[in-house]
Amino acid sequence: MRASVFIATSLDGFIAREDGGIDWLPAFGKEDYGYQAFFDSVDVLVMGRNTYELARGFGAWPYGDTPVVVLSHRGVEIPPDLAATVECLAAPPGEVLERLAARGLRHAYIDGGKTIQGFLSEGLIDELTLTRVPVLLGRGIPLFGPLAGDVYLEHLETRSYPDGLVQSRYRIA
Repeated sequence: MRASVFIATSLDGFIAREDGGIDWLPAFGKEDYGYQAFFDSVDVLVMGRNTYELARGFGAWPYGDTPVVVLSHRGVEIPPDLAATVECLAAPPGEVLERLAARGLRHAYIDGGKTIQGFLSEGLIDELTLTRVPVLLGRGIPLFGPLAGDVYLEHLETRSYPDGLVQSRYRIA
């Protein structure tokens, strides 16, 4: 099973403010920066509890009928309107992918800082698309954390956008 990341960071490497705020991200709707094409290529989304709670606050559920797996040892509240597509699992990353592959799923979108870090540290991320937003936050929630060793990346492409965002796509070497 393939596992990919598509995420934005501030230029100094943060995915959110210390309080989880993402108000510094560009407004949705002007440009999707390739997100829809990426999202159309996945058949399941795996995210952490904090990312799930953030997405629930967006108003309309942004993932439609795509299956979503929320990783949490404490569980999460899943409202009735999402119960058909959202589930909670408390399992290590490798087991999560094994379970999803056993269901016939082939490509997972991994989202959320701690979740990405966990999958990356276990060598389970195949591709990483990183969009750098031209803002310095100074502090916040970092995308990357400690690793047991170096993770080498093969650069696939880089794109720049008129509003200053720079997006690079990497394959984990």
